[in-house]
Amino acid sequence: MTFTTRFAPSPTGHLHLGHAFSAWCAWRRARAEGGRFLLRLEDIDATRCRPEFAAGLLEDLAWLGLDWDGEVRVQSAHLAEYAVALEGLRARNLLYPCFCSRAEILRAQGAPHDGEDVVYLGICHGLTDAERRRRMADQKYAWRLDVAAAAKQVGAMRFFEEGMGWVEAQPARLGDVVLARKDVATSYHLCVVHDDAVQGVTHVIRGEDIFASTHVHVLLQKLLGLPIPVYAHHRLLTDSAGKRLAKRDGAATLRARREAGEDAAHVLKQLAEAFSG
Repeated sequence: MTFTTRFAPSPTGHLHLGHAFSAWCAWRRARAEGGRFLLRLEDIDATRCRPEFAAGLLEDLAWLGLDWDGEVRVQSAHLAEYAVALEGLRARNLLYPCFCSRAEILRAQGAPHDGEDVVYLGICHGLTDAERRRRMADQKYAWRLDVAAAAKQVGAMRFFEEGMGWVEAQPARLGDVVLARKDVATSYHLCVVHDDAVQGVTHVIRGEDIFASTHVHVLLQKLLGLPIPVYAHHRLLTDSAGKRLAKRDGAATLRARREAGEDAAHVLKQLAEAFSG
């Protein structure tokens, strides 16, 4: 089987050095293995994703000399595929509608939450069918995966993490995750496992901030009868204060660095030093 990995950014802004590091780690490994490096645009968030950002990230990768194999897969062109997978889970009674806002979920946790992963405590899990139908008629809602019921169906799960070995999957650590919304008929968790399977991805190389989500992804892979790839979660690049680079915090973009006269060779040297350091 050909070694195949991918870089799957969301075009919600221009790429910064942290994105470049993730792309470079995957690209470098694929080329070292004589395998394939794929590019996928995770653009299902129509309110934040823009064509100019999609075009910009292609330019940034090309400027760095990171080439990819085959056509770029664009998730928004495959919504019908995700709908089929979602309906299969709904038919198995593994989904339920949730009407909670993020603020309500945070209040239910009863403590400040500094991380990005908000654990859902099943507030809407026990609603009656009649109550669900009534509220779905005029309220926003999300379809959540009943993780406990799903895990019961598939039994024990594990995945191979490079550098760690076999890891027992514990999908409940994120609670009942969202798989679709009323206005967006899919979610990151559902799309990523479907696309990795469709594209023949054998190794997923991405940042350690996604490690917790991997436990949910393995559950979905088992539920949907998809192959489980080998995983590798690299460290994240941080700023001078030790905070990871992020779009929302105004991390310097590759475009800005290029326009300021920095050359690609210097950026690639930084990436190599970060990988070795």
